[in-house]
Amino acid sequence: MAAQQPRETSVDVVLFDLGGVLLEVGGVGPMRQLSGIDTDEELWARWLACRWVQRLEAGRCSPEDFAAGVVTDWDLPVSAEEFLTTFGAWVNQPMEGASELVEATADSTRVGCLSNTNAYQWDAHFGFLPLIAAFEFRFLSFELGLVKPGRAIFEAVAARLPAEPDRVLFLDDNGVNVESAVEFGFRAHLVRGVGEARRALVDAGVLAG
Repeated sequence: MAAQQPRETSVDVVLFDLGGVLLEVGGVGPMRQLSGIDTDEELWARWLACRWVQRLEAGRCSPEDFAAGVVTDWDLPVSAEEFLTTFGAWVNQPMEGASELVEATADSTRVGCLSNTNAYQWDAHFGFLPLIAAFEFRFLSFELGLVKPGRAIFEAVAARLPAEPDRVLFLDDNGVNVESAVEFGFRAHLVRGVGEARRALVDAGVLAG
């Protein structure tokens, strides 16, 4: 059987965010319980704005300093050591169909990931996932020393990609990240989960409908 030919598309590279797009987001329930926050939306808003989360994901503090900072700033009813143990157990499993979606996308165009994450959890849980091995390009906040939604991370990523920004399609589940990517010059869409990601890829002409 002849090899499948890549589809004609205006997209040269697809970049996937990981958590919330291809991986289940772990830790929301445990963190809400610890913090006493009522809704996922409120929790995420505070978590993403937390200086200690940003430092950890930029590779600028140790896991121990991160844990101590979060426990203090959030006034959590546990020790820093207990929180770090809990945090280390937050595992983001691949969503159903995630690997198949990445593989199908790679048959059509070049594929990578762009994710805010940290070395502590990456080394323990994420880096060995077969899904990760499918990415030609891997952009991780703690390796770059930069975090979304800052413009600097998109500048750094664009400098490393063999494509003009307007031919890069970025899929993320956070509206602020999407807005920042669009302002920089990427084509970016807000998607949550594999189904919405697939629809965005079909709409962009990367995948067949």
